Amino acid sequence: MHRRHPEIDPQLLSETDEQRQLRTVLRDFYTEAGGPEGVRKHLTTPRGYDEALWMRLAGEIGVHGLAVPEEYGGSGFTFAELAVVLEEAGRALYCAPLLPTVALAAPALLHSGDRTACERYLPRIADGTLTATVAGFDADGPGDSHVTAEQGASGWVLRGQADFVLDGAGADLILVRARTPAGPRLFACEPTPEACRRTPRRVLDETRRQALVEFRGAPAITVGTTEGTEDIVSATLDTGRAALAAEQVGGSGHALDATVEFAAQRHQFGRPIGSFQAVKHRLADVLVSLEAARSASSYASACAAVRSPRLPVAACAAAVVCSETFRLATAEYVQLHGGIGFTWEHPAHLYVRRARTSEVLFGTTDRHRVRLAELIGLAVRPAA
Repeated sequence: MHRRHPEIDPQLLSETDEQRQLRTVLRDFYTEAGGPEGVRKHLTTPRGYDEALWMRLAGEIGVHGLAVPEEYGGSGFTFAELAVVLEEAGRALYCAPLLPTVALAAPALLHSGDRTACERYLPRIADGTLTATVAGFDADGPGDSHVTAEQGASGWVLRGQADFVLDGAGADLILVRARTPAGPRLFACEPTPEACRRTPRRVLDETRRQALVEFRGAPAITVGTTEGTEDIVSATLDTGRAALAAEQVGGSGHALDATVEFAAQRHQFGRPIGSFQAVKHRLADVLVSLEAARSASSYASACAAVRSPRLPVAACAAAVVCSETFRLATAEYVQLHGGIGFTWEHPAHLYVRRARTSEVLFGTTDRHRVRLAELIGLAVRPAA
């Protein structure tokens, strides 16, 4: 039975001076880089993002290595600092593979406890020279994995496919959950064109690329142990949900701020539309929802920062609250901008697309509610 009051230091839920300074630096940085308006010009490039900006984030600010221990080339901070980065990235609709690289692949390596793999890959993740992602992590059980691993004369090789892999077409490293005769195992694969076919998928949110990855005898090395694989996958996904929640809070904050600013400037019947009670009520609803999402995200980030056993509960709750808030905020972003909000030229639709895809990225809200009920000991009635 869970304690009524989770054992999390309340100070972890408040932003520190360092985190505030990091937020200010990042917001200025993204503004200089063009913000949401600058996203479009990079969507047609081969990698889909500004690679020079990616290296600047790693080199000038040290974003990629924030939550990486110093022994592996990082700064030795915690997930709480990384959550600030992700929130500002969500606010600016940053389209580089930050989520799969620093919030999925890097934590997976750390959760594995495999020093050899960490020493091999984490320094390159921290300095921005290696992009990474995960594949096969979203399966419900070992039998649902479509990737198998075989041990040949020269080592392990992967066969099979994983679909809708984040940054699957461009990532330099893929951490794959694959089936072996002894059970599921985690593998690290540096894909090559000869052994790995990667086909970009057409997705609703073009700022978050996904791909079908087909392994055709791709060489791979083991990461961690067979016995610990499912724990690694579960912990990684919960960390990813906390990271995504922070992104959603940032995107919701942008949507609300932009809508409030427009409502103060747009005049109708000789007065700002923001002065009408109906508009005030709708904006107030978004604000209340945003504050709830911010609280849920902060708690999940605090749990991830200290690797609390409450992270699964916190991550599921944050996934539900932040997904619903992002959906509401982006809907009002479009509606309260009137005719211009529906146009292709306005950035609102980019945030709507991000909101719709984010809410199903690591499972639907219904799936999270069911898991949350199971985690806290509530009986779940079978579906009719």
